Amino acid sequence: MNQFQKNTALVLTVLLVFLLVWQLFNQQKPSSKDINYTDMLTHLSSGEITEVTIQGDAVTGKLVNGNTFRTYAPKDDGLVAMFRAKNVKITAKPTEENPWYMIFISWFPMLLLIGVWIFFMRQMQSGGGKAMSFGKSRARLITDKSKKVTFADVAGINEAKAELEEVIDFLSGQEKRSLHYFYR
Repeated sequence: MNQFQKNTALVLTVLLVFLLVWQLFNQQKPSSKDINYTDMLTHLSSGEITEVTIQGDAVTGKLVNGNTFRTYAPKDDGLVAMFRAKNVKITAKPTEENPWYMIFISWFPMLLLIGVWIFFMRQMQSGGGKAMSFGKSRARLITDKSKKVTFADVAGINEAKAELEEVIDFLSGQEKRSLHYFYR
């Protein structure tokens, strides 16, 4: 499984979890039965409607037997008068306008956080000089094919011997200097 597929699976899993949590907390009340306008007028004339809520052109109501209904009412100026004549409890609400961009605005902070999180995860997972690459070794594997340098190859070089003697003198002198400071 390559890196792109892993990232895609991770993002889809996170989105699915968020969708399930949102669905859990955003559960609607039991749906009401859709009826046509004529049936609603029939229920109204027989006195079976106890209360209604008018919201724009949508009418939802409750029947005497406890069932709820929902219908679309055309522009009928006499409808409220008919409800009042039958002593139906009327509730009026303003029209609900939920444009498509309101969903985006409400989800924008969550989408931004997910995007930033994915960006940082991708930065940490890529190699070479990135955020979490301090534990990666840059050691190379030495194989039998590489040229081997032995002590016999460098034993006769006078410069190497002189440099080694300088290092030994320096280190032994440093030991004496550190002892001198220690016993003062």
